Amino acid sequence: MTFVGKAWKFGDDVNTDEIIPARYLSLSGAEQLAGHVMEDADPEFPSKVKPGDIIVAGKNFGCGSSREHAPVAIKGARVSCVVAKSFARIFFRNSFNMGLLIFECPAAVESIKQGDMVEVDPDLGVITNLSTGESFKVAPIPPFMKELLRDGGLIANIKKKSESPDV
Repeated sequence: MTFVGKAWKFGDDVNTDEIIPARYLSLSGAEQLAGHVMEDADPEFPSKVKPGDIIVAGKNFGCGSSREHAPVAIKGARVSCVVAKSFARIFFRNSFNMGLLIFECPAAVESIKQGDMVEVDPDLGVITNLSTGESFKVAPIPPFMKELLRDGGLIANIKKKSESPDV
């Protein structure tokens, strides 16, 4: 499966409160959270982002509190994936647990500009800036993490396995 979308560029140290401000944590659904995703970093982002678009960010994306709401809000906005120079450790884990695809690739982040069209092939581990033609290799996602993503996250994966007659 390959994703193609417009790049939305953010800087270093984007924290979870910028991804989904604490004032919205009482909202319950991913779609409701998506209506406020990244609004403290870019107030127009929730109304401009389109399904399949890609967030591109600097180092330490998702730092701050350990709230699962952050990857849920991004996923609810139907962003296909996040490409960053690096991720805060808890955000990295929460992203896979919530079913959000993420990639660390400093070289791609340096190449990609706001508004560039980007293609991500998770199976081949390639990120291509379609606006410049540059391609970047990323570490492949381990099979067990691909399974989490395919199932929609850790809870969905556990539920699927518990309902399986093979277990």
